[in-house]
Amino acid sequence: MYHFYDYYKETLTREELDALQVRRLHNIVGHVMNRNETMRKLFNDAGIEGPSHIKSLDDIRDLPLLCKDDFRKYYPLELCCVLKTELAEMHMSSGSTGTPIVMPYTIRDLQQWADCMARCYAMAGAKPGDTAQITPGFGLFNGGFGMYHGARARGLFVIPAGAGNTARQIRLAKSFGTRVLGAVVSYAIRIMEELDNESMKLDELKIGIFGAETMSTNMRKRIENGLNIEAFDIYGMTETGGVGTLGMDCPEHNGIHVWDDHYILEVLDNKQKPVPDGEVGELVVTSLTREALPVIRYRTGDLTKIISRDRCKCGRFHTRIAPVIGRADDMMIVKGVNFFPKQVENALMSIPGIGNNYQIILEENDGVLDCRINVEAEASVSGYMVEKVLKETLGFSPKGDVFPCGSLPRQEGKAVRVFKQEISKDK
Repeated sequence: MYHFYDYYKETLTREELDALQVRRLHNIVGHVMNRNETMRKLFNDAGIEGPSHIKSLDDIRDLPLLCKDDFRKYYPLELCCVLKTELAEMHMSSGSTGTPIVMPYTIRDLQQWADCMARCYAMAGAKPGDTAQITPGFGLFNGGFGMYHGARARGLFVIPAGAGNTARQIRLAKSFGTRVLGAVVSYAIRIMEELDNESMKLDELKIGIFGAETMSTNMRKRIENGLNIEAFDIYGMTETGGVGTLGMDCPEHNGIHVWDDHYILEVLDNKQKPVPDGEVGELVVTSLTREALPVIRYRTGDLTKIISRDRCKCGRFHTRIAPVIGRADDMMIVKGVNFFPKQVENALMSIPGIGNNYQIILEENDGVLDCRINVEAEASVSGYMVEKVLKETLGFSPKGDVFPCGSLPRQEGKAVRVFKQEISKDK
């Protein structure tokens, strides 16, 4: 059985969505050019005199591309398209270094965010009155607030637990009958470990909505089996307005549905040219319905592909993309081999007896890059077994060690999987 928050909007046909996107693209180009001098100059420099340039979806390719550096260059609000007195809230990127990415919101932007996130809750099967426990932090990082806004719109009973204190999280879930859990991917593993330590189960928990980190196929299976739930992969970022704004996978789990009535997607190669559907490239996003800071052709850096634009079994025509395989700047090159952290995770999680925690350590020794992969495992797992699987997956044999389960460091928030270490500069 499939569930909807707004049946009409979620089941628009492909033709209806395409026509709506053209109209809204025309309007949003007019909005940013009329309300922001910096954006108007960027568009004029690209040969765009006004929204009349937009006559079809193909015309989007004439618009200039934006990237993270533009947000940093025009920090904090130079790209904002409304007066400061019209703003209701702001959030920013969770990165701890460099100039942060700031996203301001009007009241309508917050309503748009809540609408997108409420669709995700409904699509996962969350019904009004269900208890939803939100474990991402409530602060400048958008995760907690996005899940909260959507849960309120969907009519859920909200436990705004915030980050950390896993033992208390479990007590709250048992006391209030949590049915829906919102978390970063790695925190689901932390909850599983705490439940195992206490020999406990969360019998009423049925739905897990996980984001902020990539979730490999085998990690999803571990989480579903460990918590006895159905796991959903939610997608959104600060620049698009926060968690859930772009979309989530439906119960068919055959790609992430992107809310086409709110966003236009492009997948481009390294020369910024469109790739055919089914081929991997960089995801570029255009916001169609945001007021304060609608991104136009924003280069996300995320690598994915379009799976289908046809009707899904769930009844939605909204575009389906593959879960993000990695970021363009996360690709590692060791011994002439290119790979992503998600490939390492998927390989490790396929090994029986392997633990849930691992480290990828990039070692630079006098300019030469090598890779060490440490992993937790049961006593029955040997280093040879791990090396064999990784070699088959990556094409080379990384160094590494096998540690007892529970011995590698853990974080309450996003897990840190990749570390860089300089071995020596001495000759």
